[in-house]
Amino acid sequence: MHLDHPGHSHHGSAVGADAHRPDGTRRALRIGLGGPVGSGKTATVAALCRELRDQLSLAVVTNDIYTREDAEFLLRNAVLPPERIQAVETGACPHTAIRDDISANLEAVEDLEDAVGPLDLILVESGGDNLTATFSKGLVDAQIFVIDVAGGDDIPRKGGPGVTTADLLVINKTDLAPYVGSDLERMARDAREQRGDLPVAFTSLTGEDGVAPVAAWVREQLAAWTAAA
Repeated sequence: MHLDHPGHSHHGSAVGADAHRPDGTRRALRIGLGGPVGSGKTATVAALCRELRDQLSLAVVTNDIYTREDAEFLLRNAVLPPERIQAVETGACPHTAIRDDISANLEAVEDLEDAVGPLDLILVESGGDNLTATFSKGLVDAQIFVIDVAGGDDIPRKGGPGVTTADLLVINKTDLAPYVGSDLERMARDAREQRGDLPVAFTSLTGEDGVAPVAAWVREQLAAWTAAA
């Protein structure tokens, strides 16, 4: 399905943020991806890497509580060279490392820029969390929140900061809707009521070009970021 409200895709973007590193060089745009367990965050990151890696210089930071599972998934699928993927073991609830104490993630981001930079884009994937998950603006410049239709078509209506305030809401696994009884039109309507002009993308990563609307949004954010820099 399409990306709703394309004319408002820069709403809440990082255009006004400081785009430079301490040495004066342009730093990478940082986009965070959060969402509940099993919503498809890692699969979305993998698909974005495949879609963008030939055009952009990018890297990924993953977050897991006690393992490197998400990073290892990306490494097994060879979406980027190993040196462009860093894993953070949070040791606590996922939101702690992306919102409350972001030091480990900031260190990982800065290490990547030092090691393989200059970079255009760094994707920071949160561990699986709940509808309250948000990223600190000290860590990322824009946020994507991923939910899926199998979680229930009432998720957009339930709201929560992840659903209502993320710069892009992704409703994933639309191919499963007929099998789990989810009404996509209802989800779209409820998302619009919760989010106003903020954009919503419907995705099915099993289909051809399934990540295309998310990749298009990322490119728009990067274009605005580069122009501001």
